[in-house]
Amino acid sequence: MADIRIEHHPSPAKLEVMGVFDWAIWRKEISIFSWFYDKNETCYILEGECIVTPEKGESVICKRGDLVYFPAGLKCEWNIRSPIKKHYIFE
Repeated sequence: MADIRIEHHPSPAKLEVMGVFDWAIWRKEISIFSWFYDKNETCYILEGECIVTPEKGESVICKRGDLVYFPAGLKCEWNIRSPIKKHYIFE
């Protein structure tokens, strides 16, 4: 299985080409929960910070300005440390 990939502060041009600002928005308060990705998700963090810990693998910190890719089949735990707001798309 592929790992979570993070690109810190991608260029505005890249975000525009990807159409990020047309994607849906998701918000979540401080919380801890388990999640399973049945599809690939790409998201761009607008606000907040979280730690995502895969069932198998290393934890990653996602925060404002990060473009994050979560592969289909990933089981993980989200620990939202400050409220998250993100654009996202499932593929």
